[in-house]
Amino acid sequence: MTPLRNLKRLLALSVGAFLLMDLRAADSDLTYSDPVPFSFDTLVDNARTLAKSEYQTPEIPEEDLVHAIDYLQHGRIRFKQEDDLWLGPNKQFAVSFFHVGRFFRVPVRMNVVEKGQAREMFAGPNAFEIPSDSPAAQMKGQRRIAGFKIQEDKNGKLDWRSNDWLAFLGVSYFRSIGELYQYGLSARGIAVNTANPNPPFNEEFPMFTSFWFESPTDPSTSVTIYALMEGPSVTGAFRFDVSRQKAVIMNVQAKIFVRKSIARLGLAPLTSMFWYSETARLPITDWRPEVHDSDGLAIEKSNGEFIWRPLNNPPRLAISAFIDENPKGFGLLQRDRNFHNYLEDGAYERRPSLWVDIDGNWGKGAVQLLELPTDAEDEDNIVAFWVPEQPAEPGAEFDLKYRLTWAAEEPNHPNLARCVATRLVREPQKRWPENQQRFIVEFQGGPLADLKAGELPQVDVWSSKGKIFGTSILPLPAAGKNWYRVQFTLEDFPKDQPTELRLTLQKDGKQISETWLYQFFPEFVGSK
Repeated sequence: MTPLRNLKRLLALSVGAFLLMDLRAADSDLTYSDPVPFSFDTLVDNARTLAKSEYQTPEIPEEDLVHAIDYLQHGRIRFKQEDDLWLGPNKQFAVSFFHVGRFFRVPVRMNVVEKGQAREMFAGPNAFEIPSDSPAAQMKGQRRIAGFKIQEDKNGKLDWRSNDWLAFLGVSYFRSIGELYQYGLSARGIAVNTANPNPPFNEEFPMFTSFWFESPTDPSTSVTIYALMEGPSVTGAFRFDVSRQKAVIMNVQAKIFVRKSIARLGLAPLTSMFWYSETARLPITDWRPEVHDSDGLAIEKSNGEFIWRPLNNPPRLAISAFIDENPKGFGLLQRDRNFHNYLEDGAYERRPSLWVDIDGNWGKGAVQLLELPTDAEDEDNIVAFWVPEQPAEPGAEFDLKYRLTWAAEEPNHPNLARCVATRLVREPQKRWPENQQRFIVEFQGGPLADLKAGELPQVDVWSSKGKIFGTSILPLPAAGKNWYRVQFTLEDFPKDQPTELRLTLQKDGKQISETWLYQFFPEFVGSK
């Protein structure tokens, strides 16, 4: 997941920095090819044809110079704003482009579509502001674009020149600032053999090799983006109909073609970072109470059950599978919006939640959650995606439609009490035995608001191993309206494997909360 780390750093660097550098002053060097017919159907046919041929490693022109453009030098190169591509029903969104560099080496083809005709765009050195001492200043060719970002509405409340809301950069990664104006987690076009259990264990990163931009006539859609994806084991054709509203909405249509057998094919993948939270603060010396881009995985199952699974920074690779047939959706969410729980000027409390609404029937399979151990906040160690039961063998095709919503909260949460905190508690002063662990799970809202004074919901709690005792629930009016705390203790859990936990709140035999699931590792014993 290294490409994403570099994207996060670059986007942070690219806002407002290095504006006073000694730049090469010259006229623009932006040119276009002759028009050729284009449609999504022809893009699909192209991807299907490519899947039947051998994969060709992308060419990297002037590779020595590209490799010499390190992270800091890359952040100093800027596309000239006078050459921005203007898109949208009213041509209100400017598109700027990223230069190639050491961490984004492969040039990507960019095309503009008008009235069914596409023209490829070529950007020579004079299309960018390049410091005179940069290795990029020595490059001669016109294939030097690695990705793009879309600026805010020129008629909006923010200065479009310094504020962007969507970026595609690095293999098939893309990100949005969402509703709260802050980059955080990312989405990907596809995930191939992530944490592959079979030799040679290598994750594959197919990349978007070409993009096509179109200004929609429908005012409800801001921009339409097409993309061709190609990798050693898979090809794909994508269409993104993107709408910049209060949230950012992306209606995605994708056609995936398998070239070679894939052990784990992840559809609609989401990638995020979780270091630690209030749940289990591992031995970490840091002034911040919590550090994470997302704090939980949410799933809306086909039967309507809504699951909340708090994230872990596990002691070893952990893979959880939530089996279903035709699920309704899933997402990685940032529910904690309180600045004082982070104390971080990087605005963790404003990181977007990302929800996947599944359109149509995706058949049997599982939402899989991959959690990798990390000891730093610049490593994206969380991945969630849908893994179809259908084998990903050569010749297999996957026809997908889904909606991505980058917002503050998941868009489809039912009227159920939400989990707002998960806490692992041990009290050394009581000399707790090593075979016991207390849990606190807190819920708020939904039907809890309808409880009468003194009325308490019932707690239904289960563990896959060990036994549970000391279960209780009480209201916490000082914490907030309709806020309830559940406590229980797990005893005699195994010391060599994790224990799965499940908890719901009930009233009159009916579930009134989402389903809390948690994976407890025995290594967490002793956390404070």
